[in-house]
Amino acid sequence: MFELKKIKQQQKQLRKTKFSVGILAAVFLGIILFSISQAWSQQPVVLNMLITAPDAQPWKQGLIKDFETKNPGIRINLIEGPNATNLLEDLYTSAFILGDSPYDLVNMDVIWTPKFAAAGWLLDLSDRLTKKELAAFSPKDVEAGRYEGKLYRIPVRSDVGVLYYREDLLKQAGFQPPETFADLLKISKSLKEQGKINWGYIWQGRQYEGLAAMFVEVLEGFGGFWVNPNTLEVGLDKPETLKAIAFLKDTIQEKISPPGVTTYIEEDTRRIFQSGQAAFLRSWPYVWPLANAADSPLKGKIGIQSMVGTPGNNGGACLGGWGLGISKSSKHPKEAWKAIQYFTSEQAQRRFILNAGFVPSRRSLFRDPKIVAKYPHYPKLLEIVDKAVLRPPIAQYAQASDILQRYLSGALTNRMTPERAMQAAANETRRLLGK
Repeated sequence: MFELKKIKQQQKQLRKTKFSVGILAAVFLGIILFSISQAWSQQPVVLNMLITAPDAQPWKQGLIKDFETKNPGIRINLIEGPNATNLLEDLYTSAFILGDSPYDLVNMDVIWTPKFAAAGWLLDLSDRLTKKELAAFSPKDVEAGRYEGKLYRIPVRSDVGVLYYREDLLKQAGFQPPETFADLLKISKSLKEQGKINWGYIWQGRQYEGLAAMFVEVLEGFGGFWVNPNTLEVGLDKPETLKAIAFLKDTIQEKISPPGVTTYIEEDTRRIFQSGQAAFLRSWPYVWPLANAADSPLKGKIGIQSMVGTPGNNGGACLGGWGLGISKSSKHPKEAWKAIQYFTSEQAQRRFILNAGFVPSRRSLFRDPKIVAKYPHYPKLLEIVDKAVLRPPIAQYAQASDILQRYLSGALTNRMTPERAMQAAANETRRLLGK
């Protein structure tokens, strides 16, 4: 009887022990799970962004390091893509089409916004900034971030087409900087006849996006247009377009531009100009620091202005540049917006510009004393930015540009007459736009 009672007590004690162990295990497991959840909650949010390889270093050195210091809960994973912007666009596009894009921040060339927005790949940022806040940026840069009235892209840095000229040679010959295409031709011929230069005017004529960017400036100067984004009217077969093409062809026929100009891209033209062979160059702001480097033959000898025009028509300056949007598939839109706010802030842009020499998107920085001390041409560059013209902000821009490039190249290289080329380009563009 005693033994039975003892066994029952032992069983009862065992049950208590098991119960206590169970509770202890549950508590311990709870502590472990809580600790894990706390650890996970303390893990920084990672924002992915794709960028061209040459642009990566300035971002890493300044913008990203500073942002992460100020926001320890957020990390930026910068993915270096190909140098060519069209290949970068293809990578973004492929990721979006496949669904659930890995990119949170979308670093966009100025011409990508309509396509990405029309496809539904971007978040609408219209209510994120007030009119006053937007007014701090260059108006055309803001306009380039809109599609059908909504804002999808905030400008980080601008870019704009520039007409460079040999200030020293013009002064020596008694010329003022040109105001019209006729002035440009006249000065070029005179300097060439005097043996001061080999070529008058250098421009980008190869069949690529640079050709379209160059042409919109000349087209603007003749009072023409490519595509009206509001009505989708196409102006490629108008008389003004044919006059613009005639001007470019004249520069070749009159030996003001080299015969190989129809094969040139930016760096081809820069090297010719920087070596002192030409009086005028159409290019981008990146040329200035290179042409004014200590070992450059042109140091201190060049001036800048926007593209010339015709009487009654101001020349244009093609808008370039980059801005940030937020992927619709991002799981961290709040953190992505915080990053955009910092990257586009005056403080961040000032450091970015001083370190990397990019063109600001904030107007105040063009006259910032520290920036002007390093880049004295920036106040003049602001005047050019204010004359910026957009390439057509339409969803089908890439296809429209391809059409223009093919037929314009055909006209410039005499494979087609300008009239036939532009009629074909206009008709094909109208079909593309459903007109």
